[in-house]
Amino acid sequence: MKKPSPYVLLILATVFWGGNFVLGRAVADDIPPSTISLLRWCIGLVVFFPFVYKRLPSEWPSIRQHWPVVLVMSLTGIAGFNSFVYVALHHTTSINASLVNSSTPILIFILSFLFLKDRLHRFQAVGAVLSIAGVLFILTKGSLENILSLSFNSGDLLMVAAVVCWSIYSMLVKQFAGRLPGYTTFFVCICIGIIILLPFSIVELFVYERAVHWHVSSIGAMLYFGIFASIAAFTCWNTAVEEVGAGKAGIFLNFIPVFATIFAVLLLGEQVAWYQGVGGLLVVAGVYLSTKVPKTYIEKSKKKSAV
Repeated sequence: MKKPSPYVLLILATVFWGGNFVLGRAVADDIPPSTISLLRWCIGLVVFFPFVYKRLPSEWPSIRQHWPVVLVMSLTGIAGFNSFVYVALHHTTSINASLVNSSTPILIFILSFLFLKDRLHRFQAVGAVLSIAGVLFILTKGSLENILSLSFNSGDLLMVAAVVCWSIYSMLVKQFAGRLPGYTTFFVCICIGIIILLPFSIVELFVYERAVHWHVSSIGAMLYFGIFASIAAFTCWNTAVEEVGAGKAGIFLNFIPVFATIFAVLLLGEQVAWYQGVGGLLVVAGVYLSTKVPKTYIEKSKKKSAV
């Protein structure tokens, strides 16, 4: 059987993640956000377990050695990011959420520059400015008055918090790539993330008495979150990254808001506003520019960081 093209796998991953924003918005009134996150990863845990259980005993010592890092990764990448996304989708459109999310690569560059002392090329600096301008344009709906009055949609700000969480997670994955086994670490992060999310879900359901409405659509959405947006997307993405590299793969993240917008218009009837188009173009342009760093510069940066 012919091995699928890595570019097909990258497209599939972004389709799955784009659908996550739309379905998260669609079931926002049916399932509370922390409960969505909890059930999503419970399903993901069951699906992923057969692929990692044989590796766990031999790779556990490496994970135990770096348990504080794994804990932070669980808190940011599993519990924090997903909870912020699903809470945000109660207050903003799936189009806005996906556009803000597309600024993630830029924030990773900035955090790596600040905390890992990675060198920042001028293309990355200009790209960061463009992307931040694009996000601000979306957050303020292109209104100078909103900027001056600091008037922002709470859902958009929650998406910024989600982006910060995922950027921290990604930075840690990058920093500890040679010391932590990828798939087993992801599995352990899911387990810890479930433990973190459990009390929040209990509070939602029993203290605030948030109702869960189960029907064909909500059940289908939960299965999608757990299987396609979690395990399938992760597997497609990581398999492709191993073949084409993180730099080329990163460009494909720009397809997430494209697919999210298509799904949102077709399935939810959302309308694309002019400020979303302008802001989205600025974000995508910034991310694209930041990936055009010359190879010679990247090699020099690696040598310098290795010294």
